[in-house]
Amino acid sequence: MNDTSSRPDAGRDRDEAGRARQARPRDALGRPLPYGAEGVEPVSEEPLPPLETIAEARRLLAEGRPFSAHEVLEARWKDCPAAERPLWQGLAQLCVGLTHAARGNAVGARRLVERGAGRLEGYAGPEYGLDIPALLACARRHTT
Repeated sequence: MNDTSSRPDAGRDRDEAGRARQARPRDALGRPLPYGAEGVEPVSEEPLPPLETIAEARRLLAEGRPFSAHEVLEARWKDCPAAERPLWQGLAQLCVGLTHAARGNAVGARRLVERGAGRLEGYAGPEYGLDIPALLACARRHTT
């Protein structure tokens, strides 16, 4: 078992309900950095409304931060109506695939993009202005 009691921020990795929280700094691709190191600004763990979620994920992707985009989409996925879960989970998985690709893990990248594609290709709910086939084509181009 790892003893974290000597860490200056011991106990901050979980909230009062025991849920994991973003206490450890991360680089732009979501890789954990040593405690005390300077990482990228973490994204909020609070879910945003659908159109704001999409705008924020696009901004983060444009900044080269697919892991952070995944976190924004994941927050929405965990808070959305059940019928929309395939959309948000699929989009989050595309971003994880892009993260793996940027980290040099081609096999993991393809697997996650295809897992996300499976959720998105069968999705029949609101798309909030997204062009799902174009998103899938783009993700596949970046992971092949």
